[in-house]
Amino acid sequence: MNLILRILLTTIAVLILQLFLPGITIPSYGTAIWVAIVLGVLNVFVKPILIIFTLPATIFTLGLFLFVINAIIIMLVGFLVDGFEVSGFWYALLFSILLSFLQSVFYSFIYEKKQV
Repeated sequence: MNLILRILLTTIAVLILQLFLPGITIPSYGTAIWVAIVLGVLNVFVKPILIIFTLPATIFTLGLFLFVINAIIIMLVGFLVDGFEVSGFWYALLFSILLSFLQSVFYSFIYEKKQV
């Protein structure tokens, strides 16, 4: 149940961001759901591999290279999902930063704080 809720919240975040970023194109709600699913799968399987391979660059830039990795993941989603188009690297970078922020805000509503 939690996984489905997270996918739906990510879908809502993706749909909100495509309204504000002209370089991001999503033609339908179904495409937005696929973007959320593929993004989740890539974040689980591909992102850790990219982080390991680029560890020296990440350490040298004090972690800022992780933004580049996030943008690469977004561009990869654009390549894999038909209909989801990203105009360029800078739109992917901005999209990934704003998506992370919106996901943090949305996910904070679904997790209840445990009282000790």
